[in-house]
Amino acid sequence: MRHVEKHHTQRIGWLRAAVLGANDGIVSTSSLILGVAAAEASSSSILIAGVAGMVAGAMSMAAGEYVSVSSQSDTERADIERERRELLADPEHELMELTSIYVGRGLDRELAGQVAAQLMTHDALGAHARDELGISDTVTARPVQAALSSAAAFSVGAALPLLVVLLVPVSALMWSVSGSSLLFLALLGALAANAGGAPVLTSVIRVGFWGALAMALTAGVGALFGVMV
Repeated sequence: MRHVEKHHTQRIGWLRAAVLGANDGIVSTSSLILGVAAAEASSSSILIAGVAGMVAGAMSMAAGEYVSVSSQSDTERADIERERRELLADPEHELMELTSIYVGRGLDRELAGQVAAQLMTHDALGAHARDELGISDTVTARPVQAALSSAAAFSVGAALPLLVVLLVPVSALMWSVSGSSLLFLALLGALAANAGGAPVLTSVIRVGFWGALAMALTAGVGALFGVMV
């Protein structure tokens, strides 16, 4: 019988990278814009700084995600290869090991032994990867997917405050960018919570608080250096 249920964990791979990228795009770019604007820079300087931050941030997110998730993927492959060798060298020990895992999860030893034997007959390496190592198709590391999702999401997030810079005069830029960015973050938090099946209000408050803190601190630094200059 085909399994047709849809679960939120199936979205973990791309959802985490996309939310992180979009959130970072909004927060870092709007904070950069506010910091430069607080130093009383011109509209063109603010826009150039924002675009440069968007490009640099997107590439940094892509590279960071690819490197970190590749490291996870390398570790997973190494563990699976080790498990393959152990299955070839001592299958009886591996059977007992899998049986003990199922006993620990609540099955009696006889039934656990039957389940372990049947699963090893069907796909020994898959059973050990899933139940001993915790590696499955749902949560396995996908470096390219994570890198592309993060870079694309960062670019979209960063484009939102940049659009405000294009539409709003410098005199109203501080409040316009900060207010719109908080709104964008709230929408992102709500969308991410809905996609992941999490409480919406908690997600909105979380991203809103940290976004506001980042923008306030960066604007303060910009204002301080602007006065000093």
